Parts: sequence; structure tokens; C-alpha cells
Amino acid sequence: MIEFFELLATFLAVVVVLTLHEFAHALTAYKCGDPTAKYAGRLSLNPMRHFDPLGLISFTLMGFGWAKPVPVNPYNFKKYTLGCFLTSAAGVLTNLVFALLFYPILQLTFMYLLPNLEGTYAFYFFLELCLQLYTLSLSFCIFNLLPFYPLDGFNLVASLNKKRGKVFTFLQKYGQTILLGLILINLLSRYFYVLSYVNVLGYLMDFGFLIFGTPITAFWSLIFAL
Repeated sequence: MIEFFELLATFLAVVVVLTLHEFAHALTAYKCGDPTAKYAGRLSLNPMRHFDPLGLISFTLMGFGWAKPVPVNPYNFKKYTLGCFLTSAAGVLTNLVFALLFYPILQLTFMYLLPNLEGTYAFYFFLELCLQLYTLSLSFCIFNLLPFYPLDGFNLVASLNKKRGKVFTFLQKYGQTILLGLILINLLSRYFYVLSYVNVLGYLMDFGFLIFGTPITAFWSLIFAL
């Protein structure tokens, strides 16, 4: 029963994190002059507008999944390069901002709510929910910054890169295959320890948590210490 509540909490956290990410893309594209996402019904905080069912289940159970891509026509942007950059950056920046906001909620939950609920199912639910809201927000930000097609990181590079050289072409052509390989190794490394030595995605995610997570925890530790 405890596992059910933890899984439910993870599912709800995934719903929140992915919805905010996709809505940010749609809203930014619209503000930059492209109404494509709005006409497609994606300018919404309704999770049902954004989710691919299989991707949602995969994300909940395995930690990696996907949502329906937000349709964007960059030729509608008032300023093409700026619109491409801002729309690509909107999702990861939104996840980073909410990671900053979810962390103090996690700390306050530990300090005031959980001591009164210890030993109950509500304890495990709220603990997992608050932890996953912070962790998944940061994870989704870091993961989407990787420069592999079709992630936001690749689109950010594309928006700033007018000279499409061999490296860019290679990543555009094979980036999705490389990404799937990295994800597969990461998942299998949980069961085959030897693969942990070549778990490049795991190393990148750990490095990202160090770079982005450390300032967040340090900032709120300072605030709570006042």
C-alpha cells in the first residue's frame, strides 16, 4: 500500500512538471507571435492537452518519458532568432524556477507537516510528492538542456547557430539515436552494475544537479537560517 501512495505521488508530480514545461513553450511561442500552439489547444494548463499516455506512464515508472511536442511555426515569430531562442529556453527555465520554488515547500513539509503524520499513508504520500516535485523539476531542466535532437538544448544551439557544420548535422541526424542509447544504458545500469561505469547520462545528470541544485539548496539554507 505504501508503494501505491508513493507511485501516485510520483505520477502527480510528473503531471505538474510536464504540464508547466509544455505550457511554457506554448505561451512563449504565442507571445513571440506564433499562434500555432494556441490553435492546437496547447496554450492550456490542462494536463490532458499535453500528455502522451505511454510517455506519461514511462516517466512515472522509469524516470524517463515524453509529452506531445508543442507545435511551433518559427516563421510566425516577430523576430525569428529571438523567438526560436526564447521558445526553446522557456521550458527549461520554467522547470528551474519551479525547482527553486518547490525546494522550500519540501523543507517546510519536513519541518512542520511530516512530524505530525509519521507512520501514516499521508506521510509517505506528501514526502514523495514534495520530493518528486523538486527532483523532477530539476531533472527535467537538466535533461532537456542536453544538445541532442529533439531536446530543447539542441533547439537552443540551433537558434544561435547560423553556420550548420558537420557536428550540428551529425547531432541533428543521429541525436535521437544517441539519446535513446544513453537512456537505455542509464536504465540498465540499475540492474547491471558494470554499466554504471559507462552511464554517461547518469554522470551528466549528477553534474547538472551539482551545478543547478547546489545554489538552490544553499540559497534556501541561508534563508531558513535567518
